[in-house]
Amino acid sequence: MKIFFLYQHFFLSGKTKAGTLIFAMTLSFSSCLRLDDNLYNKTKLTEYKLDNYTGEVDFTLDYSYHIPDSLVHVFTLQSQSNDESSATNIYALYIGNINTIASDTVIMYCHGNKDHMDFYWQRAKLLANTKSKNRFGVLMIDYRGFGMSEGEPTEDALYTDVEAGLKWLKNSGLTNDRLVIYGFSMGTAPATKLSAEPRSLKPCKLILEAPFASAEVMVQDATGLALPGTCVTDLKINNGEEIKSVQQPFFWIHGVEDDFLNITTHGEVVYANYKGTYKEAHRIPNAGHSSIPSTMGFLNYTNAIGDFITQH
Repeated sequence: MKIFFLYQHFFLSGKTKAGTLIFAMTLSFSSCLRLDDNLYNKTKLTEYKLDNYTGEVDFTLDYSYHIPDSLVHVFTLQSQSNDESSATNIYALYIGNINTIASDTVIMYCHGNKDHMDFYWQRAKLLANTKSKNRFGVLMIDYRGFGMSEGEPTEDALYTDVEAGLKWLKNSGLTNDRLVIYGFSMGTAPATKLSAEPRSLKPCKLILEAPFASAEVMVQDATGLALPGTCVTDLKINNGEEIKSVQQPFFWIHGVEDDFLNITTHGEVVYANYKGTYKEAHRIPNAGHSSIPSTMGFLNYTNAIGDFITQH
């Protein structure tokens, strides 16, 4: 990870004077340091290994969560925004029976900035076991530059790439009333954006895990300095504002001990700004940024999500 995220990991929780001084000195030597690319902790792959992946993961599920090979589909999508001259190939993974998407409820899972779909495979499997095995279909993509997806990630590409997944679901027969969009960490940006400003499909429910309020707040939290966010990033991501336009039922979950995206300066802001039809909050004691499912307990976690999807 690069300077910005290294700073967050090493200095954000303690906000040490030494950390602030180091970052201030870095800025003084580099004028306005551009940190946009640091949002994307992209790692390239030559193949997806899923259950056979041996790299770092947040947690590992036991065999009771196993997904049969017949229900695991890895394929490519064409992702192209209106202002692009050509499409970009991105990789997607669907858990479920593709032939029944026209009648199933599907969770579009927007993963965080860490690595690729192999890293998030355990989380996708967990969602596919919500309430009962394969009760819901789950679609996940690797954004441009992540995993085996082509191209370079940008803020606009995050939305375009997720939209490519939603177009595929629509073409497979999914309708608005059976689409749930779930964003984790960086993935909360496209999840919130495409709920507030839907394109091909309008999600009927929104789930955000450890959302950030805005790029501006991220900069302020990370530096501990009174710097304008525009000095270090051109990112316009602002979940705290976008959520004001979301009317769909909203489920928010955040670790109380999150030292990466602070629950008070980020999650609570997003939750408070939601003014839609229904919202529920899950503040998980002792959980950090990546440990909510394991800290909460996998069954408690999936039950909470399943109840939200089926009851609201």
